[in-house]
Amino acid sequence: MWILKLKIKHDCTIGNRCEKYQVSSYSIPLGNWTEKGFSYTSERHTLEGDEKNIKKFIRDIKKDKRVECLEVDKNTLFFIGKSKNQKIPSSFYTSKMFFPKPVYVDKQGYEIWEVASWDRKVLTGFLEKLERQKGMKIEMLSFKDTKLNDVYFPSIMPKLTEKQKRAFELAVQEGYYDIPKRTDLNKLSKMMKISLATYQEHLKRAEAKVIPKFV
Repeated sequence: MWILKLKIKHDCTIGNRCEKYQVSSYSIPLGNWTEKGFSYTSERHTLEGDEKNIKKFIRDIKKDKRVECLEVDKNTLFFIGKSKNQKIPSSFYTSKMFFPKPVYVDKQGYEIWEVASWDRKVLTGFLEKLERQKGMKIEMLSFKDTKLNDVYFPSIMPKLTEKQKRAFELAVQEGYYDIPKRTDLNKLSKMMKISLATYQEHLKRAEAKVIPKFV
C-alpha cells in the first residue's frame, strides 16, 4: 500500500482563517463533484484553539460566498464549498484513494495531507494535478510503500500487544464498561487464565494507549 504525505498551502476557506484566527483544524473531505460549471466539495472540520478565536472563525466563515449549506455544532463544521475556476486539493480526491489520517491544518494555514492507495499511479496523478494549480505551494514530505498493518487501523486503534488487546477486548465483550457493569476484573482475569494483578496491568496499559485517541 502506498502513502503520499504532502504539506500544502493555498487560498483556502479553512486555511486562511486558521492563520488569521490562530486555530487549527482536523478534517476528512467527504466528496467532490461538478455541476453546471461549478466545482463542489463537502467537508467536515473540527477546530481546536482558543474558544473566542473559534467563535470569530465561525462568524467569519458564515460570510464567505464560497461556503454553502453550513452547519455548526460547537467547534465542528460541515459545509459544501463551491467554486467556479479555483481548484482545491479535495477537488482531485478520487474513490481510488483513502485517508489513513485526517487532514491537519496548522495555525500558519499549512495543510498536512496523507492519502493512500494500492496503486502508486493514482497518487502520482493526484500530485501532478496539484502541482499544475497556480498559487498552490506543495512540499512532498514522503512517498513510500508501507506495510498493510501500518496503514489504516493504527489511525483508529493504537498498537497493543496481544495480551493487552485480548484483555481490552474481553473487558468490552463481557460488559466491564457497561453501566451498570456486567462483570468485574476477577472474572475477567479467570477467563484469561492469568492472575488478577497481571490482568489489571494488561488492561491498564491498553487503556492508556486507547483512551487518548478518543479524547
